Amino acid sequence: MIEVKNIGYTYMKKTPFEKTALENISFTVNEGDFFAIAGHTGSGKSTLIQIIAGLIDLQSGTVEVDGGKNFRGKIGMVFQYPEHQLFEETVEKDISFGPRNFGLSEEEISARVDEAMRQVDLDKNLKNVSPFELSGGQKRRVAIAGILALKPKYLILDEPTAGLDPKAKKNLLAEIKKLHKSGVTIIFVSHSMEDIANLANRVLVLAQGKILFDSTPKKLFAQEKILAQAGLMPPPITQLIQELNRAGLKIDTEIITLDEAEKEICKILT
Repeated sequence: MIEVKNIGYTYMKKTPFEKTALENISFTVNEGDFFAIAGHTGSGKSTLIQIIAGLIDLQSGTVEVDGGKNFRGKIGMVFQYPEHQLFEETVEKDISFGPRNFGLSEEEISARVDEAMRQVDLDKNLKNVSPFELSGGQKRRVAIAGILALKPKYLILDEPTAGLDPKAKKNLLAEIKKLHKSGVTIIFVSHSMEDIANLANRVLVLAQGKILFDSTPKKLFAQEKILAQAGLMPPPITQLIQELNRAGLKIDTEIITLDEAEKEICKILT
């Protein structure tokens, strides 16, 4: 598991521009979780995940991975616009960059590239293609494959579908779901409450560097005040149920999927 204990972080300390990004943050990501982090811009999400990934040095508190503080190679991170991480001449070279820097044999590197491409459903025929010639969705998959080739136990995805068209978004989310089912623990940063409802088993909500909520998506979407305080909109299904309840129907506010809503409404109307 990943244990975050009493994390605090302040930018530009002891200057007129000092800003506290995180304040006394503690939570645990269990192995096997699909753990979402949500919050408005400026809530501290990016700072938090960069600390967890080891990209920002701790100022206070601790981060432990599987009981230790040396977690090199266990956590992989894909940034909000992962195509900015691409730089090699071909897809194969880009995906193999990390494993090659770990000093692995060419045989092992080749095997890892093939496996990572399979995991994100990238056609092998793209190996010798420049990553910059690919579509937006394909670029995201190459970037994720490059991290998966390092075989991280935990994968952090920062707004992985940002800027994608609906079809590319749907396909990428399906691949992320497959990764989770294959045994990769996912930390998923997103503004989309609908994506969180469909994917996550837990959600942490941040506001002004503090934790507002840490539980299941179902419980979150039943908390209108917390969502409003965090500047978040519930999924469309939740909004519909809230309106129906205001109109006099008594529907379970923890329903978050279309199928659940259909069954409950039919039960009430029959």
